[in-house]
Amino acid sequence: MSSSDFSADKRVTGTSERREQIIQRLRQQGSVQVNDLSAWFGVSTVTIRNDLAFLEKQGIAVRAYGGALICDGASPAAEPSVEAKSSLNMALKQAIARVAAEMILPGSRVILDSGTTTYEIARLMRHHQAVIAMTNGMNVGNALLEAEGVELLMTGGHLRRQSLSFYGDQAEQALQNYHFDMLFLGVDAIDPERGISTHNEDEARLNRRMCEVAERIIVVTDSSKFNRSSLHKIIDTQRIDTIITDEGIPAECLNGLQKSGIDVVRVTV
Repeated sequence: MSSSDFSADKRVTGTSERREQIIQRLRQQGSVQVNDLSAWFGVSTVTIRNDLAFLEKQGIAVRAYGGALICDGASPAAEPSVEAKSSLNMALKQAIARVAAEMILPGSRVILDSGTTTYEIARLMRHHQAVIAMTNGMNVGNALLEAEGVELLMTGGHLRRQSLSFYGDQAEQALQNYHFDMLFLGVDAIDPERGISTHNEDEARLNRRMCEVAERIIVVTDSSKFNRSSLHKIIDTQRIDTIITDEGIPAECLNGLQKSGIDVVRVTV
């Protein structure tokens, strides 16, 4: 690969964006070279080696002489849009949401992460009473507008249009003076060994802050997200209290999670 192979790409300077582009090149060509990446991104070879070391730690790449090779089957999938996510496994998401919504009792203080499954939870809360709910999801907040018995708090911050979610220092600071009973956390990927992860660094940072201020962490995800890994880790699976998923969860994942003391609730459609 040469630096000219990047001619169609937009130059980036941020660490997260640079690593995402390196992953794209690994997917496309199977390998990358340190010197070529250094020349293209305009950063030192030390910086690129640190990037490759990070990707190796995430199980995405294996470093080789002068560069790195992609790990077979370990490349995280590209992030789909909210519209694309909304059309996937809809019946399962709605079944998961019904179980989650039943856990929210009068007097509950909850965080609803951005996402399509948490959006379905919000849609089912229109008749809930005496609930305080905070969210960083624009779509989730809109769904709660008709829930007159729910006091709605928004984190604010910068809007990420790809996921309709707010992020950044303002969003993180909005959480620091609160304590919540439950966090309903949507995930892009969950691996028993590598933990739960997401595509975006800023969202991962905000999700970690959510986990810090919630008494219980409840992951809501369909079974297609298991045995997958995204670039940015949120927390270890051992910190999860409950996972609401479907019957398609791989048996080895189910056994491992239950042995770790995690309550796994499986829904059927």
